Amino acid sequence: VQLQASGGGFVQAGGSLRLSCEDPGRIFRSYAMGWFRQVPGKQREFVASINWNGDTIYYADSVKGRFTIFRENAKNTNTVTLQMNGLIPEDTAVYYCAADSNIGPHSVVASYWGQGTLVTVSS
Repeated sequence: VQLQASGGGFVQAGGSLRLSCEDPGRIFRSYAMGWFRQVPGKQREFVASINWNGDTIYYADSVKGRFTIFRENAKNTNTVTLQMNGLIPEDTAVYYCAADSNIGPHSVVASYWGQGTLVTVSS
């Protein structure tokens, strides 16, 4: 696995969590990176993405205003972070980090995936 996701956990509604996706070899430094999420029985859905230099960012409508994606893409690191505030039970899912040449709101797949990290939001 070349993308390493971390940061999931359990939180009450209204709380916050931060997810990180590391690319330790900087293999994807020129790629868009982003996050998808999936609940059992449903298709994996787009959450947020950011291009290689951070000047193009997309969010799913369901997370706009609550989630923020940012990226540190420098000499020794390529890390994408998803700051999730105002969490609601509907945000409960396994979150997957992804990389591809382009990732946007209509994306349903990506070329490269990290392992999933579980986010559970209680009501």
